Amino acid sequence: MQLSHILSLAALSCVASAITAAHAPAVSYDPGYDIADRSLTSVSCSDGHNGLITRKGWSKQGEIPKFPYIGGAEAVAGWNSPNCGTCWKLDYDGKTINVLAIDHAAAGFNIALNAMNALTNGQAIQLGRVDAVATQIDAASCGM
Repeated sequence: MQLSHILSLAALSCVASAITAAHAPAVSYDPGYDIADRSLTSVSCSDGHNGLITRKGWSKQGEIPKFPYIGGAEAVAGWNSPNCGTCWKLDYDGKTINVLAIDHAAAGFNIALNAMNALTNGQAIQLGRVDAVATQIDAASCGM
């Protein structure tokens, strides 16, 4: 009896870990993230110890290796967040993209229009906002 109780607790623990590893936030778009010449000083992950200007020497969004797969993430609390430069796998309706967090988003993710079009089969403008499954992955997957 105790073995089945222990196994049940272990299974519950695995399910809880999976739930915290991936969640389903709202994803919207902002065409400002599509502007290659836009200065990184206009986003939360600009300078400071955790900033992309400081860490990578990038000054414009277009210098980011996987541009335009960039945007704001709720995980980035604000300027100089330790979550600047985190990489997120977004899954929606059978499509998957990786997005580099360079800015703060109030809820979920706010990404480049071109990135959201890739995620939604060209329907970003029509849909406006979708619920996707988000999983933080290794930053190298986003060119870091």
